[in-house]
Amino acid sequence: MSGRWHGLWQKTLAAAALAALMLAGTGAARAQDGGDTRPIGGFAAESGLGSQIEILVSPSAPMPDHLVEASVLEASVTAGTLPPIAERLPAKPAVDDFIGPDLQPGRQGGTWTMLVGRPKDVRMGLVYGYARLVRYTQNLSFEADILDRVEIQDGRIFTMRLRPGHRWSDGEPFTADDFRYFWEDVVNNPKLYPAGPPRELLVDGEPPRFTVINDTTVRYSWSKPNPRLLPAIAGPLPLTLYRPAHYLRQFHERYADPETLLRMVNDRKQSSWAALHNRMDTATDFSNPAYPTLQPWRLVTAPPSIRFVAERNPYFHRIDINGHQLPYLDNLAIDVVDGKLISARTGTGDALLQARGLDFTDYTFLKAGAARSDYKVSLWRTGRGAHLALYPNLNARDDGWRSLFRDARFRRALSLGVDRHEIDAVLYYGLTIGGANTVLKESPLSRPAYRRAWAAHDVAQANKLLDEMGLDRRNDRGIRLMPDGRPLEMVVETAGESTEQMDILELVHDQWLELGIKIYARPMQRDLFRNRIFAGDTLMSVWFGLEAGLATAETDPWELAPISQQSLQWPKWGQYYETNGKSGEAPDIPSAELLLSLYKDWTVASSSAARARIWREMLAINADQVYSISLVAGVLQPVVMNARLRNVPERGLFNWDPGSHFGLYRPERFWLDN
Repeated sequence: MSGRWHGLWQKTLAAAALAALMLAGTGAARAQDGGDTRPIGGFAAESGLGSQIEILVSPSAPMPDHLVEASVLEASVTAGTLPPIAERLPAKPAVDDFIGPDLQPGRQGGTWTMLVGRPKDVRMGLVYGYARLVRYTQNLSFEADILDRVEIQDGRIFTMRLRPGHRWSDGEPFTADDFRYFWEDVVNNPKLYPAGPPRELLVDGEPPRFTVINDTTVRYSWSKPNPRLLPAIAGPLPLTLYRPAHYLRQFHERYADPETLLRMVNDRKQSSWAALHNRMDTATDFSNPAYPTLQPWRLVTAPPSIRFVAERNPYFHRIDINGHQLPYLDNLAIDVVDGKLISARTGTGDALLQARGLDFTDYTFLKAGAARSDYKVSLWRTGRGAHLALYPNLNARDDGWRSLFRDARFRRALSLGVDRHEIDAVLYYGLTIGGANTVLKESPLSRPAYRRAWAAHDVAQANKLLDEMGLDRRNDRGIRLMPDGRPLEMVVETAGESTEQMDILELVHDQWLELGIKIYARPMQRDLFRNRIFAGDTLMSVWFGLEAGLATAETDPWELAPISQQSLQWPKWGQYYETNGKSGEAPDIPSAELLLSLYKDWTVASSSAARARIWREMLAINADQVYSISLVAGVLQPVVMNARLRNVPERGLFNWDPGSHFGLYRPERFWLDN
């Protein structure tokens, strides 16, 4: 092993040892093997001989004495085109108890209008609706939701019990057959899923044994624990283990009449029945009005459109303690506007509840219009490890730059050269938290050392590291020279969706000139932005920081290891993992190889304590190796809500996963007063 690689390897091992030492002093609960009965998060645990059974239930208040029909549905019920509410609900609906600060039962009616910048963002209707088989609670534990109950044995056997009588939005029964259809006819059909089952359903490459117990019970079992399953099915764009079989069979060669199916393929100008099936199977797209749903609202507007409307799902499984079926708001209206106009349109009162598309820099403008347009503006804490971060592309095509980026000293120097205090003072009024791109203090995995690592503004130390690398020659403009003689000048590419990024990069430009490094910012369309990174044409990009800023031991640590092409610092390594080596490049630096090994260990860890230990090792390595460079963290998110909107917290947490933005606060509860 060369001296350089030996040095990197020693630092990696030191980081792992540091993580272990950090964990040892935490006093964290340690689970024992065998019959341990500790509760985990939202689980209730039962003891079994040599095993642990954890039970997730759907909390429910007592059934109300009577049920109240939504006024918007009364005409349909009277006309006989819709059954009365008592016949639409499951035999055991979820009764909302409204336990929590400032929560109260409300009244039905009204429309939630939101603004989005792209037609594709209509899927926010699915994200915000946030009905899931299992969902996150506000304390980030899990509870059953669409399911009545989940029983988990040894973290590897998941028995899921449905609500008897539960129905899709079109009134058809929701049963175990919908799970069977997904597993047998979709995931395991190579024409529909050429790559096989999603990775969340594979444990060390092993697919689950799927069993239908009865009409309302299914089971997934593996020989080893599967810690990725619950976070995946509780996420903002969830792994949906079921499909509306009664709807999709008409597009499947196994069930459809061949002539009829061929006619539909031709009419819709698709290349095959599989292409047609995939187009009509919009489980996470929220883009097909004919597609039955279990969400609070069902889409009724077909694309293309600039206004998408979703109406209340008359078969939604939740009611309040007064017998009103949720959601309270009758409609969800999603208006597609120019992304640059979202702030202005929000400021004129065009949105009932809006945060997406708004930046902290909009706060003063929005606050000024609050009284005039009858809305309130709150500032919610965001849940990312960093609001914005720089990602050096360790898979860049350019040999010279790739070599520099793979030297931890170079990445550390760049981080030390960022003056986060100046960025905070100039753009965010001193309200950010600064530091590295890592989990927040609210995460049980957090350690102060992670956020401090290589994040102080220290120009002298940064220049010393660069000199040690042999980058001590400069041109007549004071720019350092690469070993091949080229000046250290690089383009930082952005998705071009925010002036905020450009403003920050202007400050970083001046700060890095003190290191003898010059940058140029280049905004571009998002798809081109990502494609250039994947291809290795991009040297450095700017994007949001760690999504899992609020991680628990049960959160999938995929962002910390090279397993996804979507990771901007190592896209080709991630592609290699995703394709089982068929494309991309294998990781070839020791620290990345160690992270990959730790990630694989996490996927089969037998206890929450073991998963927490692995998480901290991965966090320590990422902090020490600086694979991403935080620019600003803890930026507050403006949330604009109509002054009459109730059950939306004044202070909340705005995060993608976990959180689903507003989903964590149960939007089916939101209601309009007066």
